[in-house]
Amino acid sequence: MPSPVSSVLSDYQREVEAQLQRCIAALPGDSLREAMAYSVLSGGKRIRPALCYATAAIFGPVNDLTRRSGTALELIHAYSLIHDDLPAMDNDDLRRGKPTCHIAFDEATAILAGDALQTLAFAVLAEPLPGTVGTADTQLRLIQLLAEASGARGMVRGQAMDLQAVNQSLDLSQLEQMHRHKTGALISASILMGAVSSGAVGDVDLDILRRYGTAVGLAFQVKDDILDVESSTATLGKRQGADLARNKPTYTSLLGVDGAKLKLAELYQAALCEARELGPRGQVLEDIANFIVERSH
Repeated sequence: MPSPVSSVLSDYQREVEAQLQRCIAALPGDSLREAMAYSVLSGGKRIRPALCYATAAIFGPVNDLTRRSGTALELIHAYSLIHDDLPAMDNDDLRRGKPTCHIAFDEATAILAGDALQTLAFAVLAEPLPGTVGTADTQLRLIQLLAEASGARGMVRGQAMDLQAVNQSLDLSQLEQMHRHKTGALISASILMGAVSSGAVGDVDLDILRRYGTAVGLAFQVKDDILDVESSTATLGKRQGADLARNKPTYTSLLGVDGAKLKLAELYQAALCEARELGPRGQVLEDIANFIVERSH
């Protein structure tokens, strides 16, 4: 029998899929749209929009701003994967069990598809909400959160640090700094955007959610590094051992597999501690943290 959190995540996943399909279907029908659809509608855990939805639901019913935030987050994530897989970056040929975008289409189309998905994310957040009053300030705040998390102060900086780290030795502090940007920033933004989109979160709860997001964002990356060693290409949907083959510093290369598992347990407990500060409302965040550290791919 599926766990309660699995059922909740499946519900959120279905809603996000529908929102993404509508966004892509509204674009002109050409090879660019085809490449965008190929990349954004080809599966995935949708953990970022799920975190956004789940956090918003702590403070009230999921609303249209939450749905837009979840859609925008997944569009940014999809663009980042396209660009991460490019020959100039990680040069990957497999993503979610399918050829990567630049293999399925061509490199130029992949670059443009990533660019288009990124800008579409902000268009989704910026479009006026019909029949509503007083949402513009909240929309601006959501745009700012996403821009900070995905740009030169967040994910893109982390990707640049990741490229610079190939064949280099990093200490634990440097590795964490890199992944707080590359992986953690967008995951943390997912949580904060969910809370802000609700229109009912206070500063104290936002501080708790920031700390939770930092812990669970790093936990996600540590688990990825462990799976890269222990799982298989068929299960992961991408090349197993790819980071090791590129001589990239990872939690497993720095701490060993057992040390990485201890680090994962430490981050998990930190996330639980913060979620419990929210009382019973935080149970869903506890459950999602557990899902992140127990997942098989």
